[in-house]
Amino acid sequence: MYKLMMQGNQACAHGAIVAGCRFFAGYPITPSSEIAEELSLLLPLVGGRFIQMEDEIASMAAIIGASLTGCKVMTATSGPGFSLKQENIGYACEAEIPCVIINIQRGGPSTGSPTMTSQEDFMQSRWGTHGDHNIIVLSPSSVQETFELTITAFNLSEKFRTPVILLSDEIVGHMTEKVILPDPDEVKIYDRKKPEVSPQDYLAYQFTEDGIPPMADFGSGYRYHVTGLIHDQTGFPTNDSNEIKKIKDRWMKKMIKGEKDIILTESIHTDDMDYLIIAYGSSARCAKRVVKIAREQGKKFGLLKLTTLWPFPDQIISRLTDKVKQVIVPEMNQGQAIREVKRVVGGKIPVVGVNRYDGEAMKPEDILTVINKL
Repeated sequence: MYKLMMQGNQACAHGAIVAGCRFFAGYPITPSSEIAEELSLLLPLVGGRFIQMEDEIASMAAIIGASLTGCKVMTATSGPGFSLKQENIGYACEAEIPCVIINIQRGGPSTGSPTMTSQEDFMQSRWGTHGDHNIIVLSPSSVQETFELTITAFNLSEKFRTPVILLSDEIVGHMTEKVILPDPDEVKIYDRKKPEVSPQDYLAYQFTEDGIPPMADFGSGYRYHVTGLIHDQTGFPTNDSNEIKKIKDRWMKKMIKGEKDIILTESIHTDDMDYLIIAYGSSARCAKRVVKIAREQGKKFGLLKLTTLWPFPDQIISRLTDKVKQVIVPEMNQGQAIREVKRVVGGKIPVVGVNRYDGEAMKPEDILTVINKL
């Protein structure tokens, strides 16, 4: 174990290497470019491959192809590039191809505010590609968490055969903090499940008890069909309504059965609270400070920090909001996570948003102004 001062984007790159990432394809875009720069140096040192592609669409396609060979893969981008990746993110969801996508958020829409921060891609991270699909989205609020959650993103992607998005923001991506880097043998690494049957008996999308079929590497003697069309257990397209329902139910099943591993949150002072703040990313850093100030003033505030944004932690929020008078949701957008919180709360108590969308960081006084009116 050793300690380094490191930028958030650098920590992401180092976390990827520790997780076993050996292929990165990307295209430079502010404020994520440092991830690509760092990996262009690190990957050759561990026998990996770095490719700067011609655009964001090709970058996403490249990591899908590399993942099919058995490689752990990643790409990194920001808002405009994230939009361009959506078609191939949908392909990866349909074909159940493990991959990690980093989005260091900036202001939008379109070209937006390249050098300023935001949390405006909360909903896009879940619903950016069309159709019913399952995806995992994680959100770090510190440089240390960026390192750790990048590893977690790879583990979840490999275990559940799904794209995983690390949704950071410009503040966390560009801040510099002390990071504790563990020895490699101290880090839990998960590799995708491989087939234990002969190539002749292998079904690429077999219905298994946990909903996660083993995944063979291209070039290992197993032949199977990969497509963006809805398919049966063999991987070939189907129009059979029963088969279509079964495969979509399986996608849902693997997420539901894996919720214990997937849904990550942190609760602070929630045992004796009257009011609850729900926050994520850099806004959660600010909210943590606010809870401390409020308690010093005799106000019983608690914080639920969302580390996993999607699947949304319905049960945890429902349980915590049963014992408070009001919920406050600070976020750097015009109100996205608050929609999900209101859905879960179901009108039993007031839910108030604190929204900052001018490109500047959420500050404690932004939240305290609302708190002082309670």
